[in-house]
Amino acid sequence: MSARDGDAPLLGATWDGAGVRFALVSERATAVELQLFGDRDGGAASSRVALARGAGDVWSAYVDGVGPGQRYGYRVDGPWNPLAGDRFDRRKLLLDPYARAIDGPLRWHSSQPDRAGSAGVGAGPAGGGDSAGHVPRCVVIDPAFAWGDDRPPATPWESTVIYECHVKGMTALHPDLAPHVRGTYLGLAADPIVEHLLALGVTAVELLPVQHSFTERHLVELGLTNYWGYNTLGYFAPDSRYATAADGQQVAEFKAMVRALHAAGLEVILDVVFNHTGEGDRLGPTLSFRGIDNQLYYRLDPADRRRYLDDSGCGNGLAVTHPHVLRMVLDSLRYWVGEMHVDGFRFDLAPALGRCDGAVDLRGGLFAAIGADPILSRAKLIAEPWDLGVEPHRLGGFPPDWSEWNDRFRDTTRRFWRGYGGQVAELASRLAGSRDLFGDGRHRPRSSVNFVTAHDGFTLVDLVRYSRKYNEANGEDNRDGSDSCHSENWGVEGETADPAIREVRRRVARGLMATLAFSLGTPMISHGDEMMRTQRGNNNAYCQDNEIAWMSWDLDADARDHLDFVRRLFALRRSHPGLRRRDYLTGEAVGPDGVKDVAWLRPDGKEMTIADWHDTEPRTLGMLLRDDGDAAPPPTGGARQLLLLLFNSGAFDVEFCLPAIDSVDAWREIVHSSALPSRRSPGIVAVPAHGFVLLSAWMRGDA
Repeated sequence: MSARDGDAPLLGATWDGAGVRFALVSERATAVELQLFGDRDGGAASSRVALARGAGDVWSAYVDGVGPGQRYGYRVDGPWNPLAGDRFDRRKLLLDPYARAIDGPLRWHSSQPDRAGSAGVGAGPAGGGDSAGHVPRCVVIDPAFAWGDDRPPATPWESTVIYECHVKGMTALHPDLAPHVRGTYLGLAADPIVEHLLALGVTAVELLPVQHSFTERHLVELGLTNYWGYNTLGYFAPDSRYATAADGQQVAEFKAMVRALHAAGLEVILDVVFNHTGEGDRLGPTLSFRGIDNQLYYRLDPADRRRYLDDSGCGNGLAVTHPHVLRMVLDSLRYWVGEMHVDGFRFDLAPALGRCDGAVDLRGGLFAAIGADPILSRAKLIAEPWDLGVEPHRLGGFPPDWSEWNDRFRDTTRRFWRGYGGQVAELASRLAGSRDLFGDGRHRPRSSVNFVTAHDGFTLVDLVRYSRKYNEANGEDNRDGSDSCHSENWGVEGETADPAIREVRRRVARGLMATLAFSLGTPMISHGDEMMRTQRGNNNAYCQDNEIAWMSWDLDADARDHLDFVRRLFALRRSHPGLRRRDYLTGEAVGPDGVKDVAWLRPDGKEMTIADWHDTEPRTLGMLLRDDGDAAPPPTGGARQLLLLLFNSGAFDVEFCLPAIDSVDAWREIVHSSALPSRRSPGIVAVPAHGFVLLSAWMRGDA
């Protein structure tokens, strides 16, 4: 084995068949050393190689005779001056920011935490000792993979149905999966899971973070783990927790998962966390970025450079506006699209990615770079449009080629079905695609990612079983998690055998799912909601890597019935173009028949007036919708369909008069939320308390 200087290297570890080129970026380092480990367990170092500094602050070396499977890390020299923002400490073995695979556990040890937040010049780094025996190793990989004829499904946005899921939680308890693939990438791509997703009508899976992450020390001390994975420290590396083997095999297994999902027509969207890293606050461990160049990679508090600006609540903020960090983020995204074949990204706490010097720019910086990139601009891009900074809520502020999680949809839908007054006008806006929130003329209904539940908060069934959260298992005395969930137990906290309460819960849960399925925009289902998954009242299960958070596939009669209902909802969405419009509704007549593309109705069958919209008492709404979608109706002849959606969140049954339209002879009920079909009489349909009904009718072609 021999080493020589690299030239114009790619960052990370790049194998060319004869050796590996190693490279990383540091502006302030005085020396960088590569440490290679000779055995698979990453024990004693076999050799150390000094990297040479080159153009653009890139340190590199080419090492002959090493290849895939080689384990390595870095040691970086430089000033120790926390008051100025520098935290170099060559005793710390550091992960490569561009590592394609990471292997081995993080063992919390006295060598890990800096515990140096108050130290100044000359004090020397605290947290003594060499960390190499307690931290993971980077692994050189062979990127070759037999993709075959894999190609992205490229599902149009208006036909997209997203399924947010956790790789392990989705598969850990599935009885038809082999034990060794439960909880893994291969398990998620197995036939029983794929068949379930297809039967549900899903077109894309949105995976909770799968970039390599670590569990915080306080959770380890409580015997818990960071189950969700929002603690990233490997932006190019698939998390080895979800692989059957961690010696670089996680890369091939991730690719195999994507290939299998694509073959079934399912897109893969990754939840990515570029707003902070797993190194935590100023008292956190030095594992990678902090020791490579703290001032380069992090946003430091200008008033006290020992501390970090933190818009995520997780201890630090990644300096995404710095050119080197911006390049790293873009390189990571391109890698996942180009090399790993994923189809899109959901950006956690996305406003934090545009924060710089007290301002937020959602159209420049990273967002402009993604829009100008020929690869990334074609990916599905989704923003979580809030963070914890100043003016944190930015819903509707992202570029028009992005979509955004719409928490206004979530909260409105929950409040309406909870039975709150004054929600009818707001509900109509959400059903119609939330144009009021995306009304700059360049957005479309697809801009709104509609959801009722997500990983963060109650599950669907817990929304109708619990009036308060039960997060004691998280070890924070139930202080964590939101206290504003708009949930209701409908008479008894938790499970009950009372048939009346169970029926109300059934109707409310079905109403919530029907609102999601039949609203314009992009629906997102939280995994397990279709099967009444419960977290036993825990609305912040981020640290519960156990049956509290995992999906149970052992379904009772109620869960099977609910699954059938949800499947039917999304089958109806697929079959009715009026529910999947590309453009917003206008409320104006379309075609010679004089029927509007949408009309909002009172229970008496008349259209809502301005006074009706401002009345806070009604808890009912009718939506009369043309089913032409965006296609212009034929000028003469040809049957056209109408849909009538009737919502009643009140405590009493309500009789709706069916709208009088000359060209319609009969209305047919196609779905309802109660246990029995709704009562009918000529021209009237009774919508039960807490109930929903969908009817359809054909207009005669000579109208």
